[in-house]
Amino acid sequence: MFRLAIIIGSTRPGRNGEAVAKWIYEIARQRKDTEVELVDIRDYNLPLLDEPQPASTGQYTQAHTRKWSEKIISFDGFVFVTPEYNHAPPAALKNAIDYLFHEWNNKSAGFVGYGTMGAIRAVEELRILMGALMIADVRAQVMLSLFEDFEKLAVFRPNPRHEKTVNTMLEQVISWGLALRPLRKDD
Repeated sequence: MFRLAIIIGSTRPGRNGEAVAKWIYEIARQRKDTEVELVDIRDYNLPLLDEPQPASTGQYTQAHTRKWSEKIISFDGFVFVTPEYNHAPPAALKNAIDYLFHEWNNKSAGFVGYGTMGAIRAVEELRILMGALMIADVRAQVMLSLFEDFEKLAVFRPNPRHEKTVNTMLEQVISWGLALRPLRKDD
């Protein structure tokens, strides 16, 4: 089975990301070839990067880092659900990603962005980061508008047309993740 994490990339109170991630989760769990898990970075309570050694060494001193590492290493691919704050992904998401290195390598990723312009700029920044972590990011991405897919900017009501894009993205993430599996030393 392919192991897919849907990562909620915002820790902000009143965030929209949890509803979006649960929607993606419900679509993904309909697949018979995939085991899906919601991963909320808020649950890991990661302070601003506090490891004395670079993540590439794998020499973690903090219990929260080891717990985060154990979770991320268990997946074949990821869907990052991200808002856009000031043309960028949330600092909490970038911080959570930066905690690790090898755990991300040779896996695949897709993106679901939400914001006034579908979080396209935040996703572009994440795509650059994915390359540095040796993650294959897929072309299909889901772009949700706060004006069209949320009632009063807060209640998630996705346009039904997005479900096709979600399924295309999932298919790409799973295909790439399976193709990269032989390159991973941890399997």
